[in-house]
Amino acid sequence: MSKDTHDYRLALTWDERGPGTIDYRSYSRTYRIAIDGKPELVGSADPTFRGDPKLPNPEELLVAALSSCHMLSYLALCARAKIVVVAYTDDASGTMITRDGGWSGSFTEVVLRPRVTIAPGGDDAKARALHHDAHDGCFVAASVNFPVRCEPTIVIA
Repeated sequence: MSKDTHDYRLALTWDERGPGTIDYRSYSRTYRIAIDGKPELVGSADPTFRGDPKLPNPEELLVAALSSCHMLSYLALCARAKIVVVAYTDDASGTMITRDGGWSGSFTEVVLRPRVTIAPGGDDAKARALHHDAHDGCFVAASVNFPVRCEPTIVIA
């Protein structure tokens, strides 16, 4: 069995403009992610942890990574199966629990709710079934230790 290695690199920079971590309330939760040749991403902590509610947080980005990986795997499978997808949206959500007063925690699950519109004449049963294969092919889903459920809706245009 052949194995290929794929490396992903980025630079994360903390945007501290205050006194630093002199106490829990004193420091910024804002950071920047730079990936060569791509737009910079600015994020923050979840507002519960004193982050900026206007910026994406790591927990949201994890749900987004699972949702987008599933979609890209699914679209590739549909293309190979000659199922023409004309629209795709996902109303994804993740549940995280915290312990030790919020100091530690973990996700308990992520639920993907893709709404897929296929071209007239498409096989809606096959389109639905391909979500299972897309889950199996999603590198991000294969890398997490919690369930990622998929509740698809298939619509014919």
